[in-house]
Amino acid sequence: MSALELKNVNIFREQTLMLSINQEVEGGQVLTIMGPSGVGKSTLLNYVAGMLPKAFTATGEVYLQGHRIDQMPAWQRKTGLLFQDALLFNHLTVAENIAFAMPKSEGNRRQKREKIQIALEQMSLAQLGDAAVSQLSGGQQARVALLRVLFSQPKAILLDEAFSKLDSQLRQSIRQLVFEQIKQKNLPALMVTHDLADANAAQGPVIEVQSLC
Repeated sequence: MSALELKNVNIFREQTLMLSINQEVEGGQVLTIMGPSGVGKSTLLNYVAGMLPKAFTATGEVYLQGHRIDQMPAWQRKTGLLFQDALLFNHLTVAENIAFAMPKSEGNRRQKREKIQIALEQMSLAQLGDAAVSQLSGGQQARVALLRVLFSQPKAILLDEAFSKLDSQLRQSIRQLVFEQIKQKNLPALMVTHDLADANAAQGPVIEVQSLC
């Protein structure tokens, strides 16, 4: 059974077909989708996550661990999204940003804080739990955003140009970190990118989308 299956998925803008995909993604694998702007790549991720913009429609079925999810509300789909911007809450500390995503089943406040501190140490952020996110560098913010996604206990990861705003050296290290976490946690991942280096680093299948308009 594939961890994530996109079964005859078609993305439309008004009546125009933009993107068509029929693909399976195994746990720990990253499927890269490349192509010019405006062909529906990010919209595909939105469809999988349950956040399809009103200007678009979609057909086809999405399965995650054998369960059809395209008819579920977004909060039930268990997909974790990483964008090119970290999208952290500026009014919360680093630890509070991560705790925000944690299910109630993760324990009380003290237990959650202990788990967060261990994760921060693993990410070389041990002293920053109480820091304001505005004080963080771009790389630190990217690591906090990754932790927040992972602590939400997703069953799939969606990467929307997640590394595009990082400088080349930082991009390489953060990219490696993200892909390592995907493999360690055996999560299927969809990645949209314009950068062939991202696709090569993912070491997974690549789909090059052309405009169908």
